[in-house]
Amino acid sequence: MKLINPSDQVQLGSISTSRTELIDLIKAWVAISLAFAIILGGSIFSLSFITYFMIASLSVGVGFIAHELSHKVIAQKYGCHAEFRAWDQMLILSIIMSFLGFIIAAPGAVMISGPVGKRRNGKISAAGAIANLAIAALFLSMLLLGVTGIPAQIARYGFMINTWLALFNMIPFSIFDGKKVLQWSKPVYFTLITISIVFLLIQRMF
Repeated sequence: MKLINPSDQVQLGSISTSRTELIDLIKAWVAISLAFAIILGGSIFSLSFITYFMIASLSVGVGFIAHELSHKVIAQKYGCHAEFRAWDQMLILSIIMSFLGFIIAAPGAVMISGPVGKRRNGKISAAGAIANLAIAALFLSMLLLGVTGIPAQIARYGFMINTWLALFNMIPFSIFDGKKVLQWSKPVYFTLITISIVFLLIQRMF
């Protein structure tokens, strides 16, 4: 991670961040929301595209931000330096691929340095999926309460995407969070997998 200039640092309550990180988060949020809005609504020149962008930003966008910030907050709790950095090339690729009907969603990652062992690394990694499942549960509650119109579209899409984000990140290989969670705690790992699968099955109701 590149060194942070002291003048760039920003303190938000107990969370330490920087202008660079905030810009990267906003940039990634907008790019990912744009890509998913293209998937949802097709032409960016249609009048309905603004609606699709709003749906994407409040479902996919919120899930992405929550996932990354959860990693960051837990890492900082353990005394680590943690900041999100966007992967500009992947953001551009995501938008380009969305015109072809699918997305490679790799907007960036939280870069962590500090005292991280297997247990702490597992907890930091699990935090992202837990955040996505918590948001999925919130959207599910909205659907069960019978929301209609655009709120229903946001809830339905948010429930689906956040469930998939949690499950996808639990892949137990390579750089995925699942590998670190599984190395730390099998019960936690399989609990997250089970909840994700249950949510996937519930999606058939809607």
